[in-house]
Formats: sequence, structure tokens, C-alpha cells
Amino acid sequence: MSSPPRTAERGSVTRPYTLWKEVATAYLSPALTAGLGGFLSGRPEVTRAAFTSIGVTSAVVACIVGAWLHRRGRPRLWTTAMPRPLLILGLVVTAVAIAGLAGWFASDWLPSHTPVPDAPWLRRLRIDLPLSAGLATTIVTWRWHGTARRGIPATDLT
Repeated sequence: MSSPPRTAERGSVTRPYTLWKEVATAYLSPALTAGLGGFLSGRPEVTRAAFTSIGVTSAVVACIVGAWLHRRGRPRLWTTAMPRPLLILGLVVTAVAIAGLAGWFASDWLPSHTPVPDAPWLRRLRIDLPLSAGLATTIVTWRWHGTARRGIPATDLT
């Protein structure tokens, strides 16, 4: 008597892409990982950044990219036809560039042109924002493309 296989077979039906679950995962994964890393290394500023700039940036980017990929439940034809690595590369470069500009704006421009004082946490944004945006975009796009390519409707926004 043999036991049933524990892994899914290729081509089997997978769970539909659900935006709110992707956003929650995009927040929790880097926040918990970086928070634990900051705690274990004795760097409280990393632990604080994990639940603020790192986690929040990941969640916001995942929401924006996921919603753009959904486009009212109907994926754009070119996003499903394009090979996954190329789509990911294009979206990651775009997200990292925008997040890098936002990090520069917050860390350099704000203190020199507004009453916002220069603080160490502002300088961290130059690294935290683009890195979080790149990781969130990669993961969300990878998972979305997998469901869109299998013919599963990527419409479940609840």
C-alpha cells in the first residue's frame, strides 16, 4: 500500500492570486526577517526600520504592482505573454528607480530645503526603500505571473 504523493503535480490547479494576501505577506516577511536580524545583532535601529520603512515600503509597492498587474481583473496581454524573467526585470528596475528617487528625496532634499532635521533614520531610506521595492516587486510579479499563465483568473481582490 503506497501513500499519496505529497507534492503537487505539474499543471495542477493552484490557488488564485489574492491581492490582500500578497500585501500582507509583503509586509510581514521582510518586517519579521529584518526585525529578527536587528534584534539578534543588537541593532535596535534595524528593528525599528523593519516594521516601518522596510515593511511599509514592501506592502505599498506590493499593493501598487499587484493592482497594476490585475488591472480590474483582466491582465494585460503583453504581461502574460512576456517571459517571466523579462517582466520581472522591467518592473523591478522601474520600482527600484522610483523608490531610489523617493529615498534620495527624503534623505537629502528634505533636510536641506525644509525644517525636517537630518537624522540617521532618514539616511537609511536610501537603502531601505529601493531594496524593499525590488524584493516586493520580484515576489509579487513572480507569483502573479504564475497564476496568470495557468489560466487562473487573477480577479480575487477580496
